[in-house]
Amino acid sequence: MANLLGTDYLPDYVPTQDEKTIALLTHLSFFLFPFIAPLVIYIIKKNESAFIAAHAKEAFNFHVAGAVAFIICFILIFLIIGIPMMVVLGLYGTALTIVGIIRASEGRIYEYPFTIKLIN
Repeated sequence: MANLLGTDYLPDYVPTQDEKTIALLTHLSFFLFPFIAPLVIYIIKKNESAFIAAHAKEAFNFHVAGAVAFIICFILIFLIIGIPMMVVLGLYGTALTIVGIIRASEGRIYEYPFTIKLIN
């Protein structure tokens, strides 16, 4: 299975509507079950769909990076700068998640910027 990230479209594969929906849900899980949903979807679907696996990996890695940034912001609350940083982090995470949802619904691969690659 080739590495799908870094390509906007899969060269000779068109994802089904079900694959697009599941990929969309992996990004949408940012608002409900940030770590659990993408990881479970990745484990279940990694051998069935490269499209879903790519989106689930990216969503999981982004959620981990967001959690690390949130912890840093929480620590910085004591220096007052943490509160505005949390607001910016929340807006940034929401905006990138919406972009991921749109790309998944279009059948395109999306790679989040500034992530920690735990699942490669």
